[in-house]
Amino acid sequence: MIKAILIGAGQRGYIYCDYALSNPDELQIVGVAEPDPVRRKVFQEKHGISDTDSFETWQEVFKREKFADTVFICTQDNMHYEPIMEAINQGYDILLEKPMSPLPEECVKIARAADEKGVKVMVCHVLRYTPFFNKVKEIIDSGEIGDVVTVVHNENVGNLHHSHSFVRGNWGNSKVSSPMILAKSCHDLDAIQWLIGKKCVRLSSFGSLSYFTKENCPQNAPPRCTDGCKEDCPYDSRKLYLNSDNAWFRSVAAGHHGATNEDVEAALKTGPYGRCVFQCDNDVVDHQVVSLEFDDGVTAAFSMSSFTPDISRSLKVMGTKGQIKGHTEPNSIKVYSFETCEEREILIEALDGHGGGDTGIMVAFCGYLNGDGEADSSIAEASISAANHMLCFAAEKSRLENGKVVEIQEFVDSF
Repeated sequence: MIKAILIGAGQRGYIYCDYALSNPDELQIVGVAEPDPVRRKVFQEKHGISDTDSFETWQEVFKREKFADTVFICTQDNMHYEPIMEAINQGYDILLEKPMSPLPEECVKIARAADEKGVKVMVCHVLRYTPFFNKVKEIIDSGEIGDVVTVVHNENVGNLHHSHSFVRGNWGNSKVSSPMILAKSCHDLDAIQWLIGKKCVRLSSFGSLSYFTKENCPQNAPPRCTDGCKEDCPYDSRKLYLNSDNAWFRSVAAGHHGATNEDVEAALKTGPYGRCVFQCDNDVVDHQVVSLEFDDGVTAAFSMSSFTPDISRSLKVMGTKGQIKGHTEPNSIKVYSFETCEEREILIEALDGHGGGDTGIMVAFCGYLNGDGEADSSIAEASISAANHMLCFAAEKSRLENGKVVEIQEFVDSF
């Protein structure tokens, strides 16, 4: 039985800890630290946590003598570093929500500290743990398409998702969170490196914030949709959050699960999710491309765009003996053989929660802590994740420097 403490009872922490409810013999949540009293109380009651083990701040957790095996750190991006370093110092194993940190030097320090202390730190790159990406990796490793030559990977963010999380939401402004390539796409650059299985040598990147800007604001639109905006806008907060069947949107907008229409309406009048999407303080890009070269001349192209109707990922892996084409909407993988000139299709069961990655990562994490060698093969532990985070930092550096080619080893050495 693994005993865990959650630091940060937001959406991600809530989802990861649900695994304990369906697998009580494997995982038990024994403590929580969350500054919001409503969220803290809801989480505490859901997991049967005593008042003694419920805290307002993460600092209070570490004032106590160690009372669990692991800590889940699911705070905002720029609030990861201090609690994880203290957790490492006290000998806790750790599940760390991505990104590790918005600062490259902190990513390096986290990885070094974990190694020196001998604790296990697993970063939540959930794509590695989906049935879809696991099947793609299995086909590559089998040699069926020969040696990988090129990977083309698209992240389709979804226009409504972007407006929710990356305009109005917590990740809209890089000064208080992270650049888009890190906050949203560190999953994808990690997955590309994992699939190829080689080190990235150099990259370049382009992208910008093109649409969700004040220049595109309709004339006379008020600062808030609830102030009587008369525009027929797909991003009208009244459409997206009131009477919506999207429980995620509603709970985030209201600040807690099980929100009523009255709760949501009150939140839209004063909170960030009621703002006009063209009049926010957002600065992260709404589209970006990255070109990468790996060892042995293997190349990859990554494209992230918010202007898609669906939230999905698609990829093509081109090898010397064939190719793999896949799309998560639907969960379909097609494998073509140059030798037989035939294509076979593999249908993957559609699962909720990042395509099954939310459950998959918890299965892998529990296996990792229990010493399951099979589970360890795909684990995004701290040093691997830190190295792949560097691709994100390098891509952002390139983007800000007009697409300048960044040599990865030189970049990493600077930290």
